[in-house]
Amino acid sequence: MTLYIKDSPLIIQYMNRNFALLMLSLLLLSSCGEIKRNLTDYVNPFLGTATLWEPEDLGYTRKIKARTWGGETFPGATLPNAMVQLSPVTQFRSGAGYQYEDTVIYGFSHTNKGHWNLLHVPMLPIVGMVSPSDYCSMYSHDNESARPGYYQVFLERYKVNAELTSTLRCAYHRYTFRKEDAKSLLMDIRRSNNHVKEWNIKKADTNVFTGYQSGDGKIYFYAKSNYPVDDVKTVKDDKHEVAIVGFSNSKGIEPLELKIGFSFVSVENAKMNLEKEMIGKNFAQVSKEANDTWEKLLSKIQVEGGTEREKGLFYSCLYHAFKWSALRSDVNGDYTDVRNEVVNNSFNYYTNPSFWDDYRNKLILLGMISPDVTVDVIKSIIDKGEKQGGYMPTFFHGDHASTFISGTWLRGIQNFDLERAYKLILKNATIPGRGGHRYLDEYLERGWIAEKDTTNVPTQDEYKGTVTKTVEYAYDDYAVALVAKILGDEENYKTLMERSNNYKTLFDPSTGFWRGKIDNGSWIKDFDPYYPYYQYMYREANAWQSLFFAPHDPKGMIDLYPSHEAVEAKLDSLFTEPWRGYEVDNMTGFIGNYCHGNQPDHSVPYTYYFIGKQEKTQCILDSIMDHYYDMGADKLAYCGMDDTGEMSSWYVFNAIGLYTYSPADPEYLITVPLFDKITFDLHGKPFTITKNGKGRKIKDITYGNEKVNGYFISHDRLKEGRELVITTD
Repeated sequence: MTLYIKDSPLIIQYMNRNFALLMLSLLLLSSCGEIKRNLTDYVNPFLGTATLWEPEDLGYTRKIKARTWGGETFPGATLPNAMVQLSPVTQFRSGAGYQYEDTVIYGFSHTNKGHWNLLHVPMLPIVGMVSPSDYCSMYSHDNESARPGYYQVFLERYKVNAELTSTLRCAYHRYTFRKEDAKSLLMDIRRSNNHVKEWNIKKADTNVFTGYQSGDGKIYFYAKSNYPVDDVKTVKDDKHEVAIVGFSNSKGIEPLELKIGFSFVSVENAKMNLEKEMIGKNFAQVSKEANDTWEKLLSKIQVEGGTEREKGLFYSCLYHAFKWSALRSDVNGDYTDVRNEVVNNSFNYYTNPSFWDDYRNKLILLGMISPDVTVDVIKSIIDKGEKQGGYMPTFFHGDHASTFISGTWLRGIQNFDLERAYKLILKNATIPGRGGHRYLDEYLERGWIAEKDTTNVPTQDEYKGTVTKTVEYAYDDYAVALVAKILGDEENYKTLMERSNNYKTLFDPSTGFWRGKIDNGSWIKDFDPYYPYYQYMYREANAWQSLFFAPHDPKGMIDLYPSHEAVEAKLDSLFTEPWRGYEVDNMTGFIGNYCHGNQPDHSVPYTYYFIGKQEKTQCILDSIMDHYYDMGADKLAYCGMDDTGEMSSWYVFNAIGLYTYSPADPEYLITVPLFDKITFDLHGKPFTITKNGKGRKIKDITYGNEKVNGYFISHDRLKEGRELVITTD
């Protein structure tokens, strides 16, 4: 129970009412003999919002002033894969706009990815006159709280208690002022995490103001207040300009409540979204419905055993995994496409996945929990691909939509046009052009991409990332080949399967590393496997972190080495050779030179499986799950950036004893789960996972009382709804 304003009768009354309801609920539950905790109670929305500062957490001693990247999660109110993410902004141009160590709030924005963009339409309740360049408010974590679908904070400067909740496309703000204060709202309409090209805000009716803001999409809003809108005016100084919404007769104890509909199509559609989703509902009702929505999603995976901390980490990670992709279509199906045309194709339109990050695990988890969303995300990227040159959308460094397509279809989620998707991913992999694979002409000609021959490359310089691109393109070739086989395209299937061996072309047997080549085919001479790069040879990695990436061909990968003993020695060295103290803002959380704080080597620990040393993998997995997800002084820091749920999904899968080693294939690598029993509702037919024993070495695996040979289990078998028993020594 939090005291927002000392000795305020209003707040004490509010608190006492809720406290009484809580006590009544506990009394009723205890009378039934058991208090059952909701799964949403385990979720801490603040997990991942803190930054790592100490050398023992970072893996090096900080010398530069800039902070390292945190988990970049946000604590605000949202629903799974929603259009609206209503969250506090403590600094613009930061990953998610919110850093736990900050002490001021600039406003509450309405979109968020945790990736240095969005933060549309920030607004803040204020009292009195303020400067456009000085309006932020101090706050304290002692007067801040959050749960799924709800966020609250007390703004010390204005003595306002702010509460936020949301639906898919709408935001609900409730601001409790002191009764003697006139209520106003500041909208920093010219600011977001993107360059704002144009904006508009105006009074539209007695209790309504509307407008739009452009920048990473043009978002429209329709806001309805419980107080009459007096006026909307802009205020500027020599540095900045903001809009101030004033309200008539606003003094008193009644909170200021704003119900705001959003749309990427029009103000009219924003109003329609509001009327459909929120009008007629009060704050408590919307907040409860949001919590219920999250409870339903979280209950798809129920765990027994484990510690309270492990359950908290598990359900917090599961929660974070379902914030992206974000909805972009309205309740009637309208959306603005990549040609900036308003269309309606009778499906929910979503933002692109962060393919380079989340193809590894999160997109498969999305399909297992929310297959309808998965289908619509695929329909969305097909729509975009067909309208932007015939190439499937890519993200950042890599491609990997092909992995998403093949992995989804082969898992039985097939309510989309596979031939249309195949045409796009095939073009990405076979026809050089601005929309497909970068440097594809080189890759097609010789099976690898050349790097510049230079020396002393600074970490942050941008080159071609040739090693990473080459091995990842080989895996994409494999994923496209799987689809070609499904559709009977034998010619392309054979070609692509041959090309999937290209990961071998940059393996240097003299060093045991994947290594860059210059144009004439000779190895890069200035080669230090410990030195990290942003994109010279390796993308956001060094040579150690770029080991053992061939998820489609682990045997062939292992056979590049002279023996299993040589592979084991290389892996052991990866996890024991100390990090050399390099300071890189997106590389933190080390075990030796293994970096869990970034994605490139997330599949490497499983390599021990393929040389008969499964227990060594489990030792690494246990260490990661135990130490790298609630780090820092406040125990709220991930070891690195969540990247729209990839880091969180890694934890979810390993905590239940499964991992998507090759996400293009419909199977899972079996590991030792954290929990004694897991019940996974897979599309309405639950399967269970039971752990017998306390050890790390897997002695026996059965499914439905039948022995499982090896360590993989297929998705189709899990759909049978039987019991997977993992027995350990």
